[in-house]
Amino acid sequence: MTAIPRSEHPRPQFVRNEWLNLNGEWEFAFDDDNAGLSEGWQRGERRLPQTIIVPFAYQSKLSGIGTNDVHDIVWYRRTFRVPDSFRGKRVLLHFGAVDYEATVWVNGTQVACHEGGHTPFFADITDVLVSGADKDQVLVVRARDYSRDVTLPRGKQYWLPQSASIFYTRTTGIWQTVWLEAVSPVHLRKVKMTPDIDRNQVEIHAFFAGIDGGLGMAETGGRNLKLRVRISFEGSVVTEDTVSVRGPETVRAIHLNDFNDHGLGRWWSPEKPNLYDISFTVVEDDTRVLDEVESYFGMRKISIENGKFCLNNRPYFQRLVLDQGYFPDGNLTPPSDEAIRRDVELTKAMGFNGARKHQKLEDPRYLYWCDKLGLLVWSEAANAYAYSEEYVRRFTAEWQASIERDYNHPCIAVWVPLNESWGVPNIQIDKRQQHHAMTMYHLTKSLDSTRPVVSNDGWEMVDTDLFNIHDYEWREDVLAERYSTVESATSAMPANRVLAVKGYPYAGQPIIVSEFGGIAYKKSEWEGWGYSGAENDEDFEKRLAAVLRPMHQSGAVQGFCYTQLTDVEQEINGLLTYDRQPKLPLEKIRAIIQGR
Repeated sequence: MTAIPRSEHPRPQFVRNEWLNLNGEWEFAFDDDNAGLSEGWQRGERRLPQTIIVPFAYQSKLSGIGTNDVHDIVWYRRTFRVPDSFRGKRVLLHFGAVDYEATVWVNGTQVACHEGGHTPFFADITDVLVSGADKDQVLVVRARDYSRDVTLPRGKQYWLPQSASIFYTRTTGIWQTVWLEAVSPVHLRKVKMTPDIDRNQVEIHAFFAGIDGGLGMAETGGRNLKLRVRISFEGSVVTEDTVSVRGPETVRAIHLNDFNDHGLGRWWSPEKPNLYDISFTVVEDDTRVLDEVESYFGMRKISIENGKFCLNNRPYFQRLVLDQGYFPDGNLTPPSDEAIRRDVELTKAMGFNGARKHQKLEDPRYLYWCDKLGLLVWSEAANAYAYSEEYVRRFTAEWQASIERDYNHPCIAVWVPLNESWGVPNIQIDKRQQHHAMTMYHLTKSLDSTRPVVSNDGWEMVDTDLFNIHDYEWREDVLAERYSTVESATSAMPANRVLAVKGYPYAGQPIIVSEFGGIAYKKSEWEGWGYSGAENDEDFEKRLAAVLRPMHQSGAVQGFCYTQLTDVEQEINGLLTYDRQPKLPLEKIRAIIQGR
């Protein structure tokens, strides 16, 4: 069994040349009786009865199985051979995402156990590999989901057998890329890059493995280690720097001897998505290369100044679209890198400058294309639906891992840990749930002080940097009056919910109508619903303009997020059909979205 060759790297902001994609055909089995462990499936000696195409979950058509039946325990098995080029290096096994719990064995030895359906993990499998380039290595994965547990951080995955209302098909097991990577014993573990356009510099916070016992690898002792950093723009070197490595972390601010603003600048924005390439090289004794990583960053600043949302120190009106990130044949997993890029291109073609990824930590390839093509992203957690102490433990850990994974992407403008009181349904009266929402707000800011954080998008907010309102009113006159002033906007109850929890009144934050529209219009064979309905193209265009005009004409609103990009399963309230066909000519949609 061989891996399917693919050109794109699954982690485009941290690329090493030595890697091997393990996507493709794997052996597969359902384990409804939870018998696999007791029968020794983890040893890898037993072939599994079915096949599945990784990284597609069994519920998707592209997996080759395509059933919505509930199977909460599933097993995977495949063999692989370690490339000759990996010889003499540590071999890391990476998983982009496995929903929800994963246990991994290589050649019968457990190498990893991970919890969290949207976040990556890896294992150093070097010491359990069978020697010899011609030897098959046996990889086994057991994934366990909790389909009916509503305290599980799940996003839009429904806990009942069939999709309904705002909930969609579940995802169980592997749903993002699996790959191998070869590294030296001493190597870069991760890098945090923080741009500072005011000082025209980027702060590099590098973390190393293999130093002082990191990852259980060899200690460096008195070795002469250095980190070389090379920054270029469109192929021309901007600056180079060398840092002595004396511990598992090092921080360096690197000044860019480069252009500033005034039209000639290289700042990143949706209109000018300028990116700097950056390479990291770990060397020993100035000559021996231990590790090489390629990455990129954008010089941009998100801030709130005098109650205004600002991009690069200037007020910026956000025109966002709600994007569920579902695909007809792949569900949560995009069918291809081209499909990801096409979604970003269509979003921009319709006049949006950003997307709110809804209840899903998106594939890093999506963020890469947003970085490269220019699209702001609000990164939102996959929420639970009910509150419990176990939920708090699970959710807090997964959210921290989400921020760590995506911190470096210039496209990410806002963090949204909670949405519409999901996971905290009694937040208005329950002090514990209020404290949880406040904790997520402050925890997020403790990990990233450079981006705004929304405590609870839509209503019942506590501490928050943006005052976000969900409003599916379709009558233009009602919307125009409601958003004519700050006072009328912040005192409204469009979903019959208070916008702020008692004790946390509106405090001058930028007002964003972060969900509205949702006009149902059937333009394909899909049957479904929306928050209001259109009969034909002319009616759809008229209704779309009616909900957008009040947003553009408002004296209070600083941005909006239209629901939604595409139809999704039983919802037909997209600007595009589920197979990404525009319901109106793109130029007509663009004119309305941009207020022309």
